[in-house]
Amino acid sequence: MRAHTKTRHTETSDMVRFIGPPDKIREVRKFAASLGLADIEDTIDYRDAFPEFAGKEQQIAVRAYRVREGLTQEQLAKLTGIPRRHISDMENGRRPIGKENARKLAQALNTDYRMLL
Repeated sequence: MRAHTKTRHTETSDMVRFIGPPDKIREVRKFAASLGLADIEDTIDYRDAFPEFAGKEQQIAVRAYRVREGLTQEQLAKLTGIPRRHISDMENGRRPIGKENARKLAQALNTDYRMLL
């Protein structure tokens, strides 16, 4: 149930983001600077912007992917075979997700299971 979304016009600039170990990110930044590219320093990490969500990434991910797919907890429960109350508990941090449930959820939510761990 993914819908096409509009992308912002960026004129002649493109932006690149990386994820990985801090030492490797520093190497990439140095290389980019040697090519004459500018580092954008006006961005902040989501953990700094929303400290109330720190440590709740898994719960937020389950709910976000479910909402993105337009599913209710009940519909997701039927697709995965996981009881609805367990899904609710996972979304509210009262139950760990676990690898097997992450795989079931990821298949139903069209994502990689590692995004839920």
